[in-house]
Amino acid sequence: MPTTAAGTTPPVGLSIVVPVYRGAATVGTLVAELSKLQPEGGIEIILVNDGSPDNSGEVCRELARIATVPLTYIEHARNFGEHNAVMTGLRHARGAYVITMDDDLQNPPEEVLKLYDHCRLGGFDVVYTRYAVKEHEGWRNLGSRFANWVADQLMDKPKGLYLSSFRCMSALAVREVIKYRGPYPYVDGLLMQVTQRLDSIEVKHFARAEGRSNYTMRRLIRLWLNLATNFSVLPLRLAIIAGVAMGFLGLVAACWVIMEALLGETPSGWASLMTVTLLIAGVQFMILGVLGEYVGRAFMSANGKPQGVVREVIGPAERAS
Repeated sequence: MPTTAAGTTPPVGLSIVVPVYRGAATVGTLVAELSKLQPEGGIEIILVNDGSPDNSGEVCRELARIATVPLTYIEHARNFGEHNAVMTGLRHARGAYVITMDDDLQNPPEEVLKLYDHCRLGGFDVVYTRYAVKEHEGWRNLGSRFANWVADQLMDKPKGLYLSSFRCMSALAVREVIKYRGPYPYVDGLLMQVTQRLDSIEVKHFARAEGRSNYTMRRLIRLWLNLATNFSVLPLRLAIIAGVAMGFLGLVAACWVIMEALLGETPSGWASLMTVTLLIAGVQFMILGVLGEYVGRAFMSANGKPQGVVREVIGPAERAS
């Protein structure tokens, strides 16, 4: 088993971090199936209730009480977002390797050992999962493809590597990722900054056992913004390019008008003028919006917006007392 930076052996081989949101109907089944696994070095489960509006908190507390494997329950004071919840869970993970997965049973628990062994035996720092068939709704699949295309453009990652929330990370990768304290974490972006020992494997993907996806279009847009503005300055560079292009277009248009005047012709009317004006104004507002997003996030970070606020932690020690 790998050792930590201090040269000690981690107390458990595999930690599984599960952010819980509207998962009351499924998290019990997930924990029961995970508890049956016997990975090399042992297993622990970490449930992070990210301000779920249903009774997920009560369900998770009962699971912590009756758990047959080490289980830690963490409750956020409000909803901070999936990646924020994952960061909180990673800070409590003790394993030589850590797997993150959703609470909706779309990732079958029996695939956990396959993912863990591939990462452990292959010497990888991060192993992602990919799916032959994704059992999401059509718009969600489209959004995922777009997010991965954006990541290909903005991040230093292998082209075509699918970024999924069902991933395995080494303790080294986790230790570096949790150093980030900003309010807008994007776990995959942080991982790309840490290591290039990456791989992926194909696993099964099932339809949701209960309910519907917690990811709305608004949440996906926020995720794209976290990716675009926290881990790349490419949007700023694109804004510069757009400004230069519009300036060049304006110069060409001005030369055209001057030529028409010198040739004794009446310059084109207000329609073309308004078209160019509105085009330039639109680009200017786009540039201001990009700059405003960067400035706003910098302000919120400097103002101390929390990444996550933990209300309660119930661990194996608390359960035994």
